[in-house]
Parts: sequence; structure tokens; C-alpha cells
Amino acid sequence: MGLQPAIVVWGIGTVRTLRAHWVLRELGLEYETRAIGSRTGETRSAAFRALNPRAKIPVVEIGDEALVESAAIVTTLGERFGVDLVPPPKSRARARYDEWCLWTMTELDAHTLYVMRRHGDLAELYGEAPKALEAARDYFAWQVEVAADEITQRGPFLLGETFSGADLLLTTCLDWALAYRVPVPEALVAYRGRIATRPAYGAAFAHNFPDLVAGDGAS
Repeated sequence: MGLQPAIVVWGIGTVRTLRAHWVLRELGLEYETRAIGSRTGETRSAAFRALNPRAKIPVVEIGDEALVESAAIVTTLGERFGVDLVPPPKSRARARYDEWCLWTMTELDAHTLYVMRRHGDLAELYGEAPKALEAARDYFAWQVEVAADEITQRGPFLLGETFSGADLLLTTCLDWALAYRVPVPEALVAYRGRIATRPAYGAAFAHNFPDLVAGDGAS
């Protein structure tokens, strides 16, 4: 086996950057961090936009390759460097994996949680929209019951007995929802609690959210 190519992660401080740090730690890969933040202006530099013209974090550099979009990063790295984190292409398990990843990123991340962020945390940029916030919370509560049923019937993970990148994505959305005090079914609270005991999750969380960890220690 050849030497591992140099890996650099750009970005800390968001749920989406947590995914990149977490998957790399699950895979046992060494990497460097460029601790730039969202909406700090750092993603607008010419150097960063050469890596990601969308000016978004995270970005994972592997040698001369740049990976963008957190769900794609999880799947690409899991396929390339992992065992069991991503099911093999064309398998039935892979079809279910893709289904859960796409559902999580559209129905939970983009259509509900990010709506709450845009019109809550970022209301000064995007405007207050109390009806949109209420609708997003209600829609999240409805959609997330699907995952709760899946875990209850087939668990302990989304694909059954094996932890996968789909669980990584769902858990980060549950973290996001809990931070926003959005109700989460008890089955998913317990599921999230089990996954949060994984050493890779704890290490990635501390690295990605140093201010939160420092704040907890100082209280």
C-alpha cells in the first residue's frame, strides 16, 4: 500500500464541517485543518474559491483534488478509504444507503433545518419569517418520524446492524435539531446517544466546536 496522500480539511464550527472531520476520524486518516469559519469572509478569498467556487465549507483536499459538499465528502471518503462505512456499488444495501443520505440532506438538512437557520440565526440577512419557521419545525417533526420508525423496526442503525455514512449524516441533523430545541422522537434521542459514544464522534465534535467544548469546561 502506498503512502496516504496529504489531506486538508477547510472549515470548522458548523454541522456540515463536523461531517468531514467525523468521517476522517472514523476512517483513521490523518489530516490538517484550516480553521476558517462560515460567513467570516474567508471563503470569499481567491485562494479558497479556486478550491470551491461555491465559497462554502467544508472542503477536503486530497493531494491535488478538492472534495466539496458534506454528504458527497462522507460517501467519497468512505468508498475510497473505508470498510463498511459505505456499502458497495449496485448492492441492495447501497440503494438503501443512497436513499437515506438523499432524504436526510433534502428533507431534514435543506428543507427544514437550514430554513430555521436562515430565518432564525441569520434573520438579519434573510429576513424574519415566523410562518416559515413554524412550518419548517412542523415538517421536520413529521419527516423525522420516518427515521424513528426505521430505527425501531430494523435498528440499531439505518442499514440494520452496521453503522454507515447515512447514520453520520442523520446524527448531525439530530444534533442540529436538538440545538434548536426542535422535538426529536425518543427512539432517535436514544439512537443519537448511542452514536455519540463513538470515539470518532467525540474527537471530531471537540475539534470542530472548540468554543462549545471550552464553554462546557468553564461552566
